[in-house]
Amino acid sequence: MRYFRLALALMLFAQAYETQQWFYLLFGLFFLMQALFNLGCGASGCDVNYKKKNHHS
Repeated sequence: MRYFRLALALMLFAQAYETQQWFYLLFGLFFLMQALFNLGCGASGCDVNYKKKNHHS
């Protein structure tokens, strides 16, 4: 998934350069940061694993 995000970022950078539409750089930077720092949702989704604690005294 990281390689996909990196490829998408590079494609967006190229698109921004070719079309002179510089707002594509923002989207490219977003995907580049996700790829470099491994941010975002993984294969299991963005669920938060809540565990209930039983307090038996």
